[in-house]
Amino acid sequence: MKLPRTVILFLLLFVTPILSASDFAKEKRWADEIADSLVEGDVTWLQAGEHRFLAIYTMAKGDNPKRGIILLHGTGVHPDWRQVIYPLRTGLAARGMPTLSLQMPVLPNEVRGNDYEPLIADADPRIEAGVKFLKQQGVKEVVLIGHSLGSVMAAHYLAGGARDFKGFIGVNMDVYDNSDERIDMLAFLRRIHIPVLDLYGSMAASSSLNTVDLRAEAAKASGNKPYRQIKIEGANQLFDGKDEVLLETVSKWLSTLK
Repeated sequence: MKLPRTVILFLLLFVTPILSASDFAKEKRWADEIADSLVEGDVTWLQAGEHRFLAIYTMAKGDNPKRGIILLHGTGVHPDWRQVIYPLRTGLAARGMPTLSLQMPVLPNEVRGNDYEPLIADADPRIEAGVKFLKQQGVKEVVLIGHSLGSVMAAHYLAGGARDFKGFIGVNMDVYDNSDERIDMLAFLRRIHIPVLDLYGSMAASSSLNTVDLRAEAAKASGNKPYRQIKIEGANQLFDGKDEVLLETVSKWLSTLK
């Protein structure tokens, strides 16, 4: 017997997950794990609307640092993730820049990056809370660094008109194969005018590696002359085994910001 279309749609409501909010239970599990095992940095709780979320603040070596870094992790992980995030949050602090690594909205493990469309804007108040926190610590200049999906969330925020940033680094920026404006990285890049470092590995995921030229064209369309691309040979999506070259490349670019 063939079911009516209305019945099929009704049944789909119960078998298809509605992914319109972060998985707060997963966030709590990450937070509990980090609180029990954190060695470098301090667990910090920030507020975004009605939701309290975890961040890790790592103080800089040295007095009165002028510049601070906000770090946004990739798909479904946490602010102490050992690949990309940990080496940057600790390494940049050791070089004199305090870092604040934020827990971004997350979804279940099986969910792909482009399924995060409804949650991209949810990152905005978390970034704003992070900026406010760093300013309270005396930081004058803020740089956003996002990895993979985190770079999309950062770019979305910057494209909305936020100008109180010294620069933006996207590590293996993701460009998803759809036209949804909520997650359109190329459209975001066309509206960003602060200095941008587009840093990617020669063995990155296809969503990053196959869109290198498109990202450069989008930045050119924005008239963003400080935009720069750097390729790291042999680096994969997670920069496995490339922590030192990642840190050195990021640090060197940051030193060019005047």
